[in-house]
Amino acid sequence: MSRPITLVTGGSRGIGAATCLRLAADGHDIALAYAQDESAARTVAAQVREAGARALAVRADTSHEPDVDRLFDTVAAELGPLTGLVNNAGVTGLLSPLAEASTDDLRRVLDVNVLGTLLCCRRAVRDMTAHGTPGAIVNVSSGAATLGSPGEYVHYAASKAAVDTITLGLSKELGPDGIRVNGVAPGLVDTDMHATMGDPDRPARMAPGIPLRRAADPSEIAAGIAWLLSEDASYTTGTVLRIAGGR
Repeated sequence: MSRPITLVTGGSRGIGAATCLRLAADGHDIALAYAQDESAARTVAAQVREAGARALAVRADTSHEPDVDRLFDTVAAELGPLTGLVNNAGVTGLLSPLAEASTDDLRRVLDVNVLGTLLCCRRAVRDMTAHGTPGAIVNVSSGAATLGSPGEYVHYAASKAAVDTITLGLSKELGPDGIRVNGVAPGLVDTDMHATMGDPDRPARMAPGIPLRRAADPSEIAAGIAWLLSEDASYTTGTVLRIAGGR
């Protein structure tokens, strides 16, 4: 039986890196896309190979159509027909009330989180249907989509609500083709994204307000993604799995 070939965008750190390692352990060959940190991407790729899987790291801006086409072309040429896509690449911008957010931040969040997801889904669907692949897509959303995140990043929350709608609509569109589309909505996760958004102590500060009283480890989100890509989820589509510690 052939191994699944799965592309993970934003695969060099945090949830993306944990997903690459979990899927490799589950028998997937892995392509990971990264935006900037080549060293981190190479490290994850090496860890995937140590787990016995093939690995490919490709630098790409998923909000840029030529980069997306080059990414998918490279995966097909070097690993084979794609069977799975994890749309994990995402940005938040700096934490702030909307009134203080820059237009550049607003545009970048929407470009990466919404347009990038659409571009990658569109290309994956074209490839999967061309090869008759009964594939699966998992879009990484956020608990923010239903909380609104006032005072922090309303624009990010809005972008993830859009991701949930993409997941729902595309699952219905692609069901007859045997392509499943699901999402995961993580809550507070202990990654370096908090430092990037300007609040490195945010996981510890927010933990008391979460029913489980802690942030998630990225591997806990990766476990949900792995399940949605697995045969155990063969009748699951159009679902957004919330992994948020009860929040």
